[in-house]
Amino acid sequence: MRKIELLAPAKNTETGIAAVNCGADAVYIGPEKFGARSAAGNSLADIETLIKYSHKYYAKVYAAVNTILYESEIEDARRLIIDLYNAGIDGIIFQDMGILEMDLPPVPLHASTQCDNYDIEKIKFLDRIGIPRVVLARELTVEDVRKIRNEVSCELEYFIHGALCVSMSGRCYMSAVSGGRSANRGECAQPCRKSYTLTDSNGKVIPAGRYPLSLKDLNRTEHLSDLIDAGIDSFKIEGRLKDQSYVRNIVAHYRIKIDEVLAGKKDTRKSSSGLSVPGFTPDPERTFNRGYTSYFTSGRNSKLLSSGTPKSLGKRMGIVTQVERNRFRIDGDDRFNAGDGIFFFKRDGSECGTRINRVDDSFIYPLSAGDIYTGAEIFRNSDALFEKTLETAKSERRITADILFRDIDDGFELIMTDSDGNSALHKLLYEKEKSMKESDQIQQIEKQLSKLGSTIFTAGKVKIEFSDSWFVPVSVLNDARRLCADKLEAVRCSSYIRPESIFNKTDVKYPYTEIDYNWNVSNSLARKFYERHGVSVIRESFESGTRTGNEVLMITKMCLKYENGLCSKNGAKTPVYSEPFILNDGVRKFRVTFDCSRCVMIIQSHD
Repeated sequence: MRKIELLAPAKNTETGIAAVNCGADAVYIGPEKFGARSAAGNSLADIETLIKYSHKYYAKVYAAVNTILYESEIEDARRLIIDLYNAGIDGIIFQDMGILEMDLPPVPLHASTQCDNYDIEKIKFLDRIGIPRVVLARELTVEDVRKIRNEVSCELEYFIHGALCVSMSGRCYMSAVSGGRSANRGECAQPCRKSYTLTDSNGKVIPAGRYPLSLKDLNRTEHLSDLIDAGIDSFKIEGRLKDQSYVRNIVAHYRIKIDEVLAGKKDTRKSSSGLSVPGFTPDPERTFNRGYTSYFTSGRNSKLLSSGTPKSLGKRMGIVTQVERNRFRIDGDDRFNAGDGIFFFKRDGSECGTRINRVDDSFIYPLSAGDIYTGAEIFRNSDALFEKTLETAKSERRITADILFRDIDDGFELIMTDSDGNSALHKLLYEKEKSMKESDQIQQIEKQLSKLGSTIFTAGKVKIEFSDSWFVPVSVLNDARRLCADKLEAVRCSSYIRPESIFNKTDVKYPYTEIDYNWNVSNSLARKFYERHGVSVIRESFESGTRTGNEVLMITKMCLKYENGLCSKNGAKTPVYSEPFILNDGVRKFRVTFDCSRCVMIIQSHD
């Protein structure tokens, strides 16, 4: 059976456990250092706690060690990876190729999307040198995935939900230039979410919105089946900085959707065990989102930007049809609740938000109604009732266990067998006593043995095999059930097979003999790696090398010409604006050019 993985983010141990309970087959978490999210570091002890919990369900835990490394950090990174392996980690997500030159235990190394896994030749190279999993670039289409699958044997991981980097992953240097904070070091200042004025080369303003680089959030719910058929093994949710409520909602949503797809595919199953019951009805529109896009999953066919705001829009609720002094009505059917947050754009296009005080007789009473007008489009970006439900709902994950209880010469024995074939036996050395009511006693025994609520199991088939009508006290049954369930859980943990992958150094030729700062070489081991694979010209990383000022800071598939109806390939005729375009945040200017042959946009510093 082919196994499909739902991979969830974990800001911390608690969030990771919540993700597992809601159905994640695996979670990824950052250690205290080198995790590409400086605000989401976790101690080794906390990660080990998450590992032990997840492995009960055969769910995996991966550690993100995916920043570029400076020379002084090499040994610390190596020791960290060894410590993570000893703690039970199932894989390391890496960016820096210097890690591949380290002497490491047999921990699987997953090539992060920050390795710029967009170029099929690079992906083929990673597969040929023995990387067991490659995290694909978000910009790749279903057809791209299918072509890659036909060329490689490694596992393919693909983002399906969450915030989008406007740049090709691993190749963004805008933050490093504008704020001195390197995205490749886990310190991105999110320049793509800043406000800019967009002009042409003559200073003519292009009406592209206040936030012309701010993308909507990714949602590939409708493409899951096609992506499985194309060859994706792991579906990844972005969001190691997201809170627990967000993660629970999104994981539960995709667990349901993926299970629906897998039910129609005979040769596939999920990669972990157990049935998850979230305790709420998931809805991605009712939690943080900037509006949704499937990005380039099926090609360039929709607008990608949320250029009016980088903040959460939430769910579109309707259009304002009536405004009175301190209240208003909308045309939507969904109801607001007291405490909800709403968002709308003022007449001048600026952002505005407020809270709902109360709802009465179809009228909505906001905390402040001064800027609301007839015709305004209203979004609910904070759903008070749903958030309360997420906080209080009890999410459970249970593994089915069949139960057999039978008599033996010197008492009874209880056998539990879980859905993965693990078994545990508990003997009750007990003097047997005949029951006066056989049918009632059998039903009572079945009832007591089925009460597995305090364990990770749920009762499947319960079978009683008695040679005579025996009486067994409830207290004895309860003790036997508890002890046998504990034994079965221990058997599950001891039977878990951790994936291992020994990385053997090869002399496979790299597809390029010259590489520049975009390859992020910032230490001697990374340089040694590329040299060993035949690269003769290696330029140091943007962060550690000498800059000319003319470097490309970002290459993106998002195109401001396409987004604003100026693309000749999409029907625009006479050019209205002269190139290059200029982005101006009030402090710094950036030059925007277009390589239409590759259908990409290029951003550089502008003197």
